[in-house]
Amino acid sequence: MRSAAEQLCVTQAAVSRAIARLEKHLGFPLFERRAQGVLPTARALDLQERIEGSVDAIEHAFAELRQASHEGRRSLRLCAVASLGTRWLMPRLSQFQAQHPDIDIELRQSRREETSWVEDIDVWIEIKRAGRPWPRDIGARYLLGREITPVCTPAIAQRLRAPAGVLRESLLHHTNFPGNWALWLEAAGVAGEKVKLGGGFDLASNMIVAASSGMGVAVVQTCLVERELATGELVRPFALTASTGRGYYVCTRKSVAPDSPAGLFRAWVQGIARIDVSDSPLHAGGAPPARPLSTR
Repeated sequence: MRSAAEQLCVTQAAVSRAIARLEKHLGFPLFERRAQGVLPTARALDLQERIEGSVDAIEHAFAELRQASHEGRRSLRLCAVASLGTRWLMPRLSQFQAQHPDIDIELRQSRREETSWVEDIDVWIEIKRAGRPWPRDIGARYLLGREITPVCTPAIAQRLRAPAGVLRESLLHHTNFPGNWALWLEAAGVAGEKVKLGGGFDLASNMIVAASSGMGVAVVQTCLVERELATGELVRPFALTASTGRGYYVCTRKSVAPDSPAGLFRAWVQGIARIDVSDSPLHAGGAPPARPLSTR
């Protein structure tokens, strides 16, 4: 049921309801429901044998017609981590489209809870996670995002005179990476202090909105807050960054050809990331400069 739902891009419950409707229409059950799962009945297997050839013929006919209508065009199926995809990649994606107008981009949702190395994706942009090596047939190349830094509203920044001052603020954090604040505080020389985290968010985008509204101080990659830093909604109260050792990687199958849509996209996005070599958007948009670390 789960596999069918994935192929059809619907929920597992939707597949179950569709089967129930079909069973009602036919007047007999198609599956035996057991504690271990479901098994097709003999009548279901008979039905499959009768209609499988016709269904295959219909799918083949539609595939041929679709291919003919897209003659000369190529496709790229792209999957990116949600916050990076929305905040960093999407504003730049039109540049790739302008350079390669014959490539149609299809952006797929990141499926973090499942294995994302599936056949219907050509390029992934993933976070490197500790203890999870890349699959043997996948080539992963670092893009950006290892470094994190605190950001907050200008009003909050005015009362932060030294890095230890953030401990008196609400420390907004990503629930998947609760140790980020400890990493930055250690780099700032505020080690050994008890860190009491504030609001938690499972999406960096939501955490950034919370920081922009004045809920507290967030520690994030600067590539995710380019717009807010450029407009002055958020500022960096201190210039110091800390490395998480993770970062975002562009991943393709090792067998991908350089001139294929996946190969061309990989080369393009690496070039875009190199332009952002400082891992900071402060050079673009005139964002307020970060305050140097204070010794007071």
